[in-house]
Amino acid sequence: QLQLVESGGGLVQPGGSLRLSCAASGYSLDHYAIGWFRQAPGKEREGVSCIRDDYTYYIDSVKGRFTISRDNVQNTAYLQMNDLKPEDSAEYFCATGGVHCEGGVFGGHARYWGQGTQVNVSS
Repeated sequence: QLQLVESGGGLVQPGGSLRLSCAASGYSLDHYAIGWFRQAPGKEREGVSCIRDDYTYYIDSVKGRFTISRDNVQNTAYLQMNDLKPEDSAEYFCATGGVHCEGGVFGGHARYWGQGTQVNVSS
């Protein structure tokens, strides 16, 4: 059974940075597309970014500020978040297994989800 564990969230001031990690166990992530999602209180969950092989996708609101990457040796995915804004505050989740990430489309139905890590951007 593939398990995902996120870490790296926290409280940061506007303009600050955080790096989220998504560590996988139980199966190799090598052949999976990986997505990062977020959900703020009272809002629907939204896909933020995904990676599949060398292809990456970002929603417009994070382009130029967030960078997704993966380390297949460490079996871990990352989301580097720079120039954070209060509207980035949310619980962030990584997911895989069924994520569609190619050709400008980020979607699908992920089978495996982490427990989430909270990001709060506030002065």
